[in-house]
Amino acid sequence: MKKNIFNKNWLIILISSFIVGVILWNTYVFVNNFKIEERNKMELWSLATLELVDIEGEISNLTLEILKKNKTTPMIKVDNNGTIEINNINGLNKSDSLEINNLIKKFTSENEPIKILLSGEHVSTLYYGNSGLLNKLKFYPSALLFIAALFGFFAFLFFKSSKIAEINMLWSGMAKETAHQIGTPLTSLMGWLELLKTSSNKDKYLKEVEKDLERLNIISERFNKIGSKPKLTKENICDEIDKTISYLKARLSNKISLEFEYPKEEIIVYLNNQLFSWSLENIIKNSIDSIKDTGKVNISLIEENEYLKIYISDNGIGIKQSLKNKIFNPGVTTKERGWGLGLSLSKRIIEEYHKGEIKLIDSVVGQGTKMLIKLNAIK
Repeated sequence: MKKNIFNKNWLIILISSFIVGVILWNTYVFVNNFKIEERNKMELWSLATLELVDIEGEISNLTLEILKKNKTTPMIKVDNNGTIEINNINGLNKSDSLEINNLIKKFTSENEPIKILLSGEHVSTLYYGNSGLLNKLKFYPSALLFIAALFGFFAFLFFKSSKIAEINMLWSGMAKETAHQIGTPLTSLMGWLELLKTSSNKDKYLKEVEKDLERLNIISERFNKIGSKPKLTKENICDEIDKTISYLKARLSNKISLEFEYPKEEIIVYLNNQLFSWSLENIIKNSIDSIKDTGKVNISLIEENEYLKIYISDNGIGIKQSLKNKIFNPGVTTKERGWGLGLSLSKRIIEEYHKGEIKLIDSVVGQGTKMLIKLNAIK
């Protein structure tokens, strides 16, 4: 379960990083293309200025349009004779040589100056800076990175708070599940104790006390093995399922039947008896609890290629569509008094410890539910 959450979070981070990377790359390409377009315009503008120097008579409308249209790019044109022409720079005095030189240095660092040639002779140099729009675009990747970092920070806080809430819910559910598991044999033991005080046939009741003590020991070992890697041994799965069913049958109402269909021959798989029994018990109990009055729970065992499939079906109330994808999450339950821990524990036991699979096959409200436990068979 932890591994799945970890993988999901990293997948979200990788996808988000890829999207941000694509946006940044496209922005970089766009800014560079825009910069090239601006240089092309400035080169065209420098060519248009030559017509003012070279042509005799009336200047063409195209030249005038080119010279008039550029109103955004700041520029300083310096002729070889010292004449200075300033365009699109407000408040700059031509006599302020220090400010002009500073601007020329700034423009040179931003863009390579354009040499204007007339008949092969260098007559002027055009220094130009970035337009206001280009300067804004240059800050866009930084702004995008800031927004992405801010989004990542809030996403981290969300994942962290969700993880803490999930852990708190898991601990709370574990505590309640422990109390629930221990409660039944303890209540039974107290009953046997009262009978032992007044009965002469003590041997009969001592045997029942032994059964409940054994049950407490099993519960203790189950919870102890959840926190460590359990040992798997070769077991006949038919016998293990039959033991679980026999235990539950003895505590069932006569109105509910519990049936087990399986092949006659032995089927050997790697199991941890106690944890597998706990998983199966949780699923069967859910099926029993879903039956309001009379009903049936059927367990069937099928060998299929390299897998062993255990189907658990009932004719209970079923599961709502909105809960079908959430039933294995901690805290999700269809019971009025449930804690939503049984199926999440069962999933961890089957998938992480036994390397199998557990899933909901089908469920129809008012008709029943069918679950599957799939294990690797030993050939």
